[in-house]
Amino acid sequence: MQPPEEDERSAFHRHRGLVFTLAYDILGTVADAEDVVQETWLRWAGVDPAGVDNPRAYIARVATRLAVDRLRRLQRLLREDYVGPWLPEPLVEPADPADGIARAEAVTFGLLVVLRTLSPLERAAFVLREAFGFEHAEIARVLDRSPEAVRQLVHRARRHVQERRPRFEADRHAARAVAERFVAAAVGGDLAELLTALAPDVVLWNDGGGRAPAALRPVRGSDKVARLLAAVGPDFAGFTPVWIPSGGGPTVVLIAEDGPRAVVAVETDPSGRFVQAVHALANPDKLRHVNAAAGRP
Repeated sequence: MQPPEEDERSAFHRHRGLVFTLAYDILGTVADAEDVVQETWLRWAGVDPAGVDNPRAYIARVATRLAVDRLRRLQRLLREDYVGPWLPEPLVEPADPADGIARAEAVTFGLLVVLRTLSPLERAAFVLREAFGFEHAEIARVLDRSPEAVRQLVHRARRHVQERRPRFEADRHAARAVAERFVAAAVGGDLAELLTALAPDVVLWNDGGGRAPAALRPVRGSDKVARLLAAVGPDFAGFTPVWIPSGGGPTVVLIAEDGPRAVVAVETDPSGRFVQAVHALANPDKLRHVNAAAGRP
């Protein structure tokens, strides 16, 4: 017979991927998600598994509450200290199928940006319902709210997301082609080519966190975005572009000799022919985990 401590480790290991992905979807940062995984393990190790009817539900409840509490603290700090737009870290390593994570819908980079505008409880309820397919009654137990209150949270969150992010599925091949053309034009400083690749209402979010040069506000409109990128893009001309899996639109890491300097996630319009949004992350604090995913040691 397996020792009890082995049973505890096995039960947590089976759901570790769920804990990390759930925490990341709520928090938007890899380091904070990993901290939630560790804290959840410590909580799980302190209970008697024999007294837990549904380990997955118990572990998800602990992880969600820890993530929501951490998000509230982080939001206060970010309002006070963060320089310029805040972007989530790109989750560039696809989940291991062995983790057994059942997700109803991928939480993409662009969607994480929109989720930042929700309250912590709305964000948690939306992720549990839309990404993981939890029933309202399950979410109610996780958040310690009534099922009716959870329905209201999910409804408000869904409406908010749909208003700011209409759902469509662009052709992946077309999206990748226009993203590659866009990046080549940017690093080449080709203003005319940028203007042909950008949608008229394109928006550029640029996160340097005060650690790297970046626009302090979102840049809107094809003319402004094209002129900005034509001016600064050539600074990245000597870097190696590595396209990576990110669970969303085309995403490229721009790598210098000493490591990644930027991650650029591109979203297209429904046709996949024009760039609708650009999320450019240059804050070095958010690039530390990107090396392995980009094929670097």
